[in-house]
Amino acid sequence: MSDAIRHIRHAKQGANTVKLEGYHRKYLIGLYPGESNRPGLWARCANHLIRERRNRPILLLHDGIALFEAYLRDQKGYSHHTVKSYLTDLDQFSEFLSSKQESSPSDNRGDIDMDAIDSLRVREYVGSFYGSLRRSSIARKLSSVRSFFLFLEKQGLNRRNPAADISRPKLEKHLPAYLPVDDMFRLLERPDREKPLGLRDLAILEVLYSCGIRVGELQGLNMASVDVDQRLVKVRGKGDRERIVPIGRQAVAALKRYLSATRDMRRRPGGLSPQAPLFINFRGDRLSVRSIGRIVKRYVKETGLTSEISPHSMRHSFATHLLDGGADLRSVQELLGHRSLSTTQKYTHVSMDRLMEVYDKAHPRS
Repeated sequence: MSDAIRHIRHAKQGANTVKLEGYHRKYLIGLYPGESNRPGLWARCANHLIRERRNRPILLLHDGIALFEAYLRDQKGYSHHTVKSYLTDLDQFSEFLSSKQESSPSDNRGDIDMDAIDSLRVREYVGSFYGSLRRSSIARKLSSVRSFFLFLEKQGLNRRNPAADISRPKLEKHLPAYLPVDDMFRLLERPDREKPLGLRDLAILEVLYSCGIRVGELQGLNMASVDVDQRLVKVRGKGDRERIVPIGRQAVAALKRYLSATRDMRRRPGGLSPQAPLFINFRGDRLSVRSIGRIVKRYVKETGLTSEISPHSMRHSFATHLLDGGADLRSVQELLGHRSLSTTQKYTHVSMDRLMEVYDKAHPRS
């Protein structure tokens, strides 16, 4: 039992709840300093975290999720999209548990004692997805629940992790979709170089392929993110981590032509400031991730390539072509911003033809 829970238990003075102040508030603010000015969250903690049932404090599910959200955002520094993914999975978990309650789910949604959630309930929740979702999606949902309970356990807010011993489904091995070099060059020739938006689209395709960055990283680039003289790009990736990646000469030339052609579109206040968006729409606003996806898909269709190609396929093509050209796996890992080398190793499978060619030429007994 954590010191906070122990102090809360001894703080009872004949009432059902006690105010969250003094040591208890200090304890939680120490964990989540960014939440100290959100009275709504602390009011819920005061009403639910410290509520006692049969002389013991309880934590309700929706309050645990609120604390986990603050932890992911303020302590882990996860992006808005990552936090939203966790919350979507946990909300679905909460809805499933509520549907299993004997009372009306609409009256008690999320009002569930954390101690009442056992491994059988979690196993039943995971099992409900088989036959309707891919194994990778099921594994992600289980991972979200497991991380949630692990967080509560480490903070002393829950006595056990009911998801800890549940096996993760065996994942299918999917080779990433990528373009051969000739098809990539055909795609890069497609945009209209006589129009400003065509030059923008060309610059988008060139930067995606030249730098191997994620579409969300490209969308977040600002004017100051690119050093055209040093041919370097500062990228803010997953977990708000920054990395520096090189950019090719062809991509730099495409960027220069694009910025020159769209100078009039940037005459709005701040349009040329260092923090102004690099890639804009016809109104001068930052392009959305969805818009970038539509742009790539349009040129893929016009070029007659497979419909499986997406902005992320440009990243796959970048990594595959580097490995085919002789780059080592560690260097590709750094360029892609992968934390684990095993994440990068999937590209070695699509480069097997190249390895076999080298083997056949070099081995005396091939």
